[in-house]
Amino acid sequence: MRFTPRVAGMIALLALLPVVLFGLGRTWWAGAVTFVNVLIITYSLYLLLSPTENGHDDHDATEHGPSP
Repeated sequence: MRFTPRVAGMIALLALLPVVLFGLGRTWWAGAVTFVNVLIITYSLYLLLSPTENGHDDHDATEHGPSP
């Protein structure tokens, strides 16, 4: 099985299970804040691990200068 951004996102979303238990055991707003934090971290990991559109093409263009 390959480690893709989709797989990383699904693994990160498993962190929501303890968040729900934390929110039920403590105050509800602490659980809500923790839930939002987990979603932000999950989305950040997805963006970090997802492939880019241009790859290294932008690097090559700056190395040789702008095209006329």
